[in-house]
Amino acid sequence: MQCQSYFIYSMNNIEIIASIKNHAQTVFENLTTDELVAKALERNEGRITSQGALAADTGEFTGRSPKDKFLVKDAQTADAAWWGAVNQPFEEAKFDALLNKVMNHMEGKEIFVRHAFACADPKNRLNIQVVTESAYQNLFAKHLFLRPSAEEIATQPTEWIIVASPSFHADPAVDGTRQHNFTMVSVSRKIILIGGSGYTGEIKKGIFSVLNYILPHERNVLSMHCSANIGVNGDTALFFGLSGTGKTTLSADPNRKLIGDDEHGWSDTGVFNFEGGCYAKCVNLTEEKEPQIWHAIKHGALVENVRFMEGSDVVNYDDISVTENTRVAYPIDYIENIAVPSVGDAPKNIFFLTADAFGVLPPISKLNPGQAMYQFISGYTAKVAGTEAGVTEPQATFSSCFGQVFLPLHPTVYAKMLGEKLSASPEINVWLVNTGWSGGGYGVGSRMKLSYTRAMITAALEGKLTGEFTAHPVFGMMMPDACEGVPSELLHPRNTWADKEAYDKQCEKLAHLFNDNFKKFEDGASEEIKNAGPKVSAVG
Repeated sequence: MQCQSYFIYSMNNIEIIASIKNHAQTVFENLTTDELVAKALERNEGRITSQGALAADTGEFTGRSPKDKFLVKDAQTADAAWWGAVNQPFEEAKFDALLNKVMNHMEGKEIFVRHAFACADPKNRLNIQVVTESAYQNLFAKHLFLRPSAEEIATQPTEWIIVASPSFHADPAVDGTRQHNFTMVSVSRKIILIGGSGYTGEIKKGIFSVLNYILPHERNVLSMHCSANIGVNGDTALFFGLSGTGKTTLSADPNRKLIGDDEHGWSDTGVFNFEGGCYAKCVNLTEEKEPQIWHAIKHGALVENVRFMEGSDVVNYDDISVTENTRVAYPIDYIENIAVPSVGDAPKNIFFLTADAFGVLPPISKLNPGQAMYQFISGYTAKVAGTEAGVTEPQATFSSCFGQVFLPLHPTVYAKMLGEKLSASPEINVWLVNTGWSGGGYGVGSRMKLSYTRAMITAALEGKLTGEFTAHPVFGMMMPDACEGVPSELLHPRNTWADKEAYDKQCEKLAHLFNDNFKKFEDGASEEIKNAGPKVSAVG
């Protein structure tokens, strides 16, 4: 087939979508969940599990490919973006050429088109059209984005488009990519272009990256990689944390309504969910450990890259032969006890979760605004021995704002916005919660009991952590001396170590790791943030 020239420079997004649809073999637009599942089965994209979910494989890629994510460098982004490994620059002309190639590639194919939107706050709503080659990708978009009514589809114009073509392979030598797969974001053109990968997370995180640019840079709204819930009295809580810290588990509180589990904005009027669904990990999933996720895996849900018990349609969630990153996507209303709509007031409590495998940090501590910004920029947790090949002792992991790979702007931009909100509302409490080890590092100490962590968070939420506090001698955060339901000796970590000198050495080690990591942010950080770092000289 001869390649057509689509005059990309002069086409707006509505015209691009129309052109793709006009040249397609068949267009399936805004199909229902049942219709998408039926099409996926008809096209041999997956099979039905014993729980009723659609199981699909995403092909060559079973996770995001951060080295193949690019941001178009143009007049709008040149001076604003945080260029480097996270945001690799891509030329405007090469982007347009690549978009033209993808459009040609999709000619004569069945395509799936979906109207959707991001952001539950009407003032910050982002209207989207998603074009995919596969039914399962479109089902994912239906679940993860917010779902407009027929009237909204008819009356509200599309702003952004996402075009996902897993079967298109780029030619790096010609197209300027690293390899055949890519995710491209053009802020000026309002286009996300995905090629060579069927991993659905690229669709979700593409929009998250976009909102991490638009909301802070253009609308003075803080974008956040966190979960959020709301209490019976209307008090909102935010939970930040990297993988393995307990973010999903701890925000799923039967006494509080879930606003959202992953991505939120914080405007002048409050907190709002970006999404209309959840994208949860399935590895080692059991009904006992994660009842909400387990019961959400039913008809309409999409499970990815799982394997089955031999000779059955029962998923073996312990089987990681394809990937450890097995996932399930489902609409948020598959979960009980959700906030409708997915909005809340400004937070009363903010929790930074860390699984400290060094056994140094207190199980809960209170942060002042400077410390909050410092910990936010640091985004610390730790890998434990045995989680990866070659990891024989705890390794510190730092991810700025608890989501560094999704930040188009410099991390200090987001930290400054957080600091401004905390300064404007001094009644907001910020807590650092260590869900990791106590009484020693990994292999010596023991993991903090979930019941103790829940008791501490509940006490914080209910305003009961108001007694005496003691400053940590190195990290400076304020440690409560007592908490109902928690042995007092656990609250000050040094007291839990049999060998106090060993604690001091481990503390010094972790403090140096924090300080070394922070060096790359010093130039853009305020004195308040700089002064909030650990004081190594205080060890001992």
